[in-house]
Amino acid sequence: MRNIDEITQSRRLRRTRRTEWSRRLVQENALSVNDLIWPFFVCEGSNVASPIAAMPGVHRYSVDMAVRQAEKAAKLGIPAIAPFPNEPAHIKTQDGSYIANPDNLINSVTRAIKKEIPEIGIITDAALDPFTTDGHDGILRDGIILNDESVEMVVRGALAQAEAGADIIAPSDMMDGRIGAIRDALDANGFQHLPIMSYATKFASAFYGPYREAIGTAGVLKGDKKTYYLDPANTDEAMREAEQDVLEGADMLMIKPGMPYLDIIQRIKSQFALPTFAYQVSGEYAMIKAAGQNGWIDEEKVMMESLLAFKRAGCDGILTYFALEVAEKLKNA
Repeated sequence: MRNIDEITQSRRLRRTRRTEWSRRLVQENALSVNDLIWPFFVCEGSNVASPIAAMPGVHRYSVDMAVRQAEKAAKLGIPAIAPFPNEPAHIKTQDGSYIANPDNLINSVTRAIKKEIPEIGIITDAALDPFTTDGHDGILRDGIILNDESVEMVVRGALAQAEAGADIIAPSDMMDGRIGAIRDALDANGFQHLPIMSYATKFASAFYGPYREAIGTAGVLKGDKKTYYLDPANTDEAMREAEQDVLEGADMLMIKPGMPYLDIIQRIKSQFALPTFAYQVSGEYAMIKAAGQNGWIDEEKVMMESLLAFKRAGCDGILTYFALEVAEKLKNA
């Protein structure tokens, strides 16, 4: 019988890596089209596809063009999409009340897509930032974000989105108590079937810059969002935030941003065992795109590796601006 030293010396971990087929056979995680959620941006007008400078390859679409893009996503097998509005300045107010208007861009595009492509899921965000004059996710008064008043407005927005046909409500505002309040309101108004995907841990990150350009808040944001977004240094606080959302009735949990917070993804998935998602945010996308365009990295390989990392960390799905591109690649693989 061989002793432990002899066994160790004969162990060759490279054996299973020797061929392409054996590497596939022992691969622990895999990415599929079922893991993809495509976020995109909606603007006013018709027949509009306006490029976003800070996000190469990403556009703002008018409602009619967004419907055609959603159709493309559905044909590629992408399960769900997540529209975000670039609302005109004249509708914005201090309290963001236009979020509750049934004819705002989010609700308009939701109705239009559901009418023509009912099979694709639509995930809507009930945060106030596209609708406030100061670019905050809550109501700002005298330099303070008012939590409870903000929650009331977020709830009104969530109900309007549910009535327009949203399939999942995903509030990103990070106000205390908003998950429970939305759950109660949905249940009381006949939307008991609608799940809530909580932005459970949304960090005060520097990775959101291109997104703010895309929705038109980059130049108007007053101050920062550190009083309600999470400190990037804190992991235990992130777990408390996620736990509170679970207790209030969240059906799914999201971590935002994605790649810099893989440790948070893994902890949340391990502790709560709920469907867990990450948002590969605009700054992550823009860095990969810019480096790829400059020839510093292989863009396609880095794109795929980054998404596989989310799966390895425990994600059940990823919101990514690469979704259409990745779906095409997987289809042709």
